[in-house]
Amino acid sequence: MTDPTAPPAPALPSEADVVIVGAGLAGLACARRLRGRNLNVVLIDAAEAVGGRVRTEMVNGFRCDRGFQLLNPGYPEVARILDLASLRLQDFPAAVVVAIGNGRRTLADPRRCPRLIPRMAGSLLHGGLGSLREQATFARWALNTTRKPVPVLRAEPDTGWGQALSAQGIDGALRDRVIQPFLTGVLGENDGSSSHRFTQLLVRSFLRGTPALPWRGMQAVPEQLAAGLPGLQLGITAESVRPGRVRTTAGEITARWVVVATDPQSAARMLQLPAVTMRPLTTFWHVSPEPPTRSGALHVDGDHRGPVVNSIVISNRAKSYSPDDRSLIATTVLGSAGDQATERAALTQLEKVYGGSTRWWELMRRHVLPDALTAVPVPLPARLPVTLADGLAIAGDHRDTASIQGALVSGRRAADAVLAGLGLPVYAREPLRA
Repeated sequence: MTDPTAPPAPALPSEADVVIVGAGLAGLACARRLRGRNLNVVLIDAAEAVGGRVRTEMVNGFRCDRGFQLLNPGYPEVARILDLASLRLQDFPAAVVVAIGNGRRTLADPRRCPRLIPRMAGSLLHGGLGSLREQATFARWALNTTRKPVPVLRAEPDTGWGQALSAQGIDGALRDRVIQPFLTGVLGENDGSSSHRFTQLLVRSFLRGTPALPWRGMQAVPEQLAAGLPGLQLGITAESVRPGRVRTTAGEITARWVVVATDPQSAARMLQLPAVTMRPLTTFWHVSPEPPTRSGALHVDGDHRGPVVNSIVISNRAKSYSPDDRSLIATTVLGSAGDQATERAALTQLEKVYGGSTRWWELMRRHVLPDALTAVPVPLPARLPVTLADGLAIAGDHRDTASIQGALVSGRRAADAVLAGLGLPVYAREPLRA
């Protein structure tokens, strides 16, 4: 609801140097790159808040991100353009807890979780997580992703990640009980069809960065990018776009350049481009009077006893996500089934995952996201061009890599294309922050 005491929004100008349609991460990164270049930039979005797919809802004092998300400060573009210190990041352990039968096994990166080494050693000795050969093969594969330069990884022959892991002998209990559930939540599919090269890039980023959540939720990321941006106008929908002109619900704008940075599906419809395949996910946010575990690690069900892909007690590490001593749990389900039957099946499965009753859990929010993730087909596409025509550019993770890193990079590339098209100098990228 609009605040009647708020000052009226400025009228949409009839002309500008650059119009950016979409205030998600890509559009914000583009506008930020153009800031300070003596250009009249107008950034519009149909929503009432910035962020696109990166949003946070406040529900009875709990912070519920729109779908389970984590920020990886190891992403180079994140480190370049975000003030991570002001986000007050709350770190999560680089670990996974696997429920098998009535017990739980812990796997962790020993470099970043040295306190979990005894527990991990016990988990491996108890069995159920694959042969020593499969474990060693997977460790070599994972470490190899951190040693090869990114251009080398991107240039390698590509297949689906399932086929690639099978070819290397990673096809036993470790894959079935740990790797597949983990990657299902990251890629939004469980058939191994996503690009192996992209999967390697993701694993590389996980091993190089510690996943975290901002103190004020993931919404703090786009809000930081939007701070101080002139020409930002929300609640305005673009009805049609062509080079030099944008028709909106608030009027028409002529511009020297137009950048379309909406969600992939909207961009495809607006620009008459091929449809982009998206992956659906559903997140249930529950509140429990007591934490079902003291661990802040991601939990998966190695026995696949229901619809749950993964679950995590967010408030164990992100204290700001709960207003009191109650625990906030995020549970992800593959697909767009957010009905009561699916939730009940998830709660039954979570009793096995955590080893305790979910009887007193309260559903705080459900997020059914049919377009949660951009699909990454085989072969991994090279970076797609951001310039579509003279005076028309496009940005979004579907033009780069399906990640926060890809969205931010695509925004920078679109801005640089605009600057070049206007005959203005393109400056070097910002240095990595200390």
